[in-house]
Amino acid sequence: MQFSLLLVAAYACTASARLSWSLAKASNPTADQRDAYTKIEAAMTKAVARYEKYSDANKTIRVAYAPGVPTAEANYNGDLRFGSNRAYMTERTAMHEISHTLGVGQTAAFDRKCAAGDWRTALPLIKSFDGANAKITCGGGHFWPYGMIKLDVPTGRET
Repeated sequence: MQFSLLLVAAYACTASARLSWSLAKASNPTADQRDAYTKIEAAMTKAVARYEKYSDANKTIRVAYAPGVPTAEANYNGDLRFGSNRAYMTERTAMHEISHTLGVGQTAAFDRKCAAGDWRTALPLIKSFDGANAKITCGGGHFWPYGMIKLDVPTGRET
């Protein structure tokens, strides 16, 4: 799994996110479930707080603990699942998976941006970090370096 650091073109400003999430819980959880819920809630709370500080993302996310999932997974529909491996119940993983709910690797707009290399705001920022030859590479529903660029999915516009 490609881990991500938050990369938002307006990284120096504060924005207002409208991310909401809920964690589905068993009515009579096992010790394993209780432990997972605690870790997942901490990861999601930190990740959403970071999105609220640095982006204006807008999404309702349904989170679940799914022990059969090898790491974690999410889709544009807003479903996000953490597997039983506690090493992935972290803020970084939550941010990575939240990016999938926002369209990264899940939409035609993302695919068009990858094919065109059209990263209007993120590419100049990456070049300021890594030099004039820096580029954004895509594959397998992910991109690198750094990780997260929010797209306006209907328009494919980077925000």
